[in-house]
Amino acid sequence: MADLDLSYTPAHELAARIRNGSLSPVTVVENALDRIKTVNAKLNCFCFVYPEESLDLARAMEAEAKAGKFRGPLHGIPFAIKDLTPTKGKRTTLGSYAYEHWVPDYDAPIVEALKNAGGIMIGKTTTPEFAYSSFTESPLWGITRNPWNPERCAGGSSGGSGVAVATGCVPFAEGSDMGGSVRIPASFCGVLGLKPSFGRIPFTILPSQFDQISHFGPLARSVQDLCLFMQVTQGPDERDIQSLKPALDFLQPKPADLKGKRLGLLLDFGKRVWHPDVEAAIRRGAEVLRQAGAEIEEISMSWSLDQDELWSKHWEVYLATFFGHVLPEFGKKMDPIVRGVIERGLKQSAVEFKQLEFGRTEMWKELSPILQKFDAILCPTMAQPAPTHGRSDQDFWRLDDQGRYMALDVTSCWNFVSQCPALTIPAGLTKDGLPIGLQVIGRRFDDLTPIDIAAVLEKRQPWAQQRPPI
Repeated sequence: MADLDLSYTPAHELAARIRNGSLSPVTVVENALDRIKTVNAKLNCFCFVYPEESLDLARAMEAEAKAGKFRGPLHGIPFAIKDLTPTKGKRTTLGSYAYEHWVPDYDAPIVEALKNAGGIMIGKTTTPEFAYSSFTESPLWGITRNPWNPERCAGGSSGGSGVAVATGCVPFAEGSDMGGSVRIPASFCGVLGLKPSFGRIPFTILPSQFDQISHFGPLARSVQDLCLFMQVTQGPDERDIQSLKPALDFLQPKPADLKGKRLGLLLDFGKRVWHPDVEAAIRRGAEVLRQAGAEIEEISMSWSLDQDELWSKHWEVYLATFFGHVLPEFGKKMDPIVRGVIERGLKQSAVEFKQLEFGRTEMWKELSPILQKFDAILCPTMAQPAPTHGRSDQDFWRLDDQGRYMALDVTSCWNFVSQCPALTIPAGLTKDGLPIGLQVIGRRFDDLTPIDIAAVLEKRQPWAQQRPPI
């Protein structure tokens, strides 16, 4: 049985103890492997685990630490990679039979960076097919369950990573976010999740180097761990023409309060219908930030179903472009929903796709003056708590008979203004014990302000002591 206190020890504390000789990387990895055995049997968050290789690497790092040699700030710390991200010599299935036996001959830059910093890749986490959904349920790997209630979904598409972090299997994990795929599982599982500013972490895993909605991002249990992840993985990197420079100092001291900050509280948002526990938690979080010195003003925005449908049309072409070629051979074994998404994307004309930018431009015209006035925007990450299994995003993309938007996610719209960072912060639990996420949207390329807000909230409304019942 794993030592749960060790399982839930933050990465930065583990690293400090390894560095001062009071903790061995072998102990850390052995404990993580024990925890994974317990959790994975019940929740299905890992599709691959590397016990022998991880322990061999931990033993080597233990010897190095004793000799006073350290590979980097993550020396001996286990981490997990989403099974969408290429890993050298390791199967990368994308949750699909079409890639069931694909073994890349290279690591994505984010994997390289974590390894070069001394991290130990302990396994790969589950994702829906081609990372297409808010529900981590794939033909190849089955259902990934929520650690707070196994009858509820864990979110997607980085659902396995969300569960792995929330349950103490690893202190942080990598996810990808094209429409909320880091923030959705982070919110549903009760951890932090960051979609950094577009280009902050190099993204080279697509055949196109000019996509503008795709991000890598961390899922973590503490602000300091999230910052450590960002410090290690950020660019610039010449392999990604859109990667940002210069690098930011994510490890700089965090503020004690938010005096002088102006925050817009966005709950009047395109007639979205909020679960009452979600709205109450967001208002509670905003009040905590007000008490910390922030000036908070309620704002409104018009973005609604129409804007989410623009993103959906973009997503159809995205999936058709990058995965449409597998339909003839593997279509019958694919998730029927993702097959339909790809088929719709194949029918769009180039002109129709280019015209989506008109809508994106109008979205920015509305958002830009708000972000000129406010340092950041506060809103829910998800309009509803984690739903039950067997549903789909399409169930929630609808208006009711009164014209109200019955949304699930409040994330994909922010990928259409991808230069703006979006961070989800644990904001409490529903009456039924399901996590709620508070989302912070920052100004273009200002990744540090949302993190500062999270750090202040973490001190005043701590979440680290909350552990799911597993």
